[in-house]
Amino acid sequence: MPKIKTHKATSKRFRLSGSGQLRRTRLGKSHLRRRKSARTKAGMLELKTVEVKALKRRVKRLAPYLKKK
Repeated sequence: MPKIKTHKATSKRFRLSGSGQLRRTRLGKSHLRRRKSARTKAGMLELKTVEVKALKRRVKRLAPYLKKK
């Protein structure tokens, strides 16, 4: 059976934590950074935990080789 191709946009937006939880980056992370306040930019750096079961399933299907980082 051939390998499954990874959806590159998904692999760039999601990470697995050390405990195996799916984490996502904030929207607009790198877009128009000069106009944003320091507080806003700092808030965009933190990763959010994905709670929705359907989204976890979709990410697993799109990026089957997602690694812990």
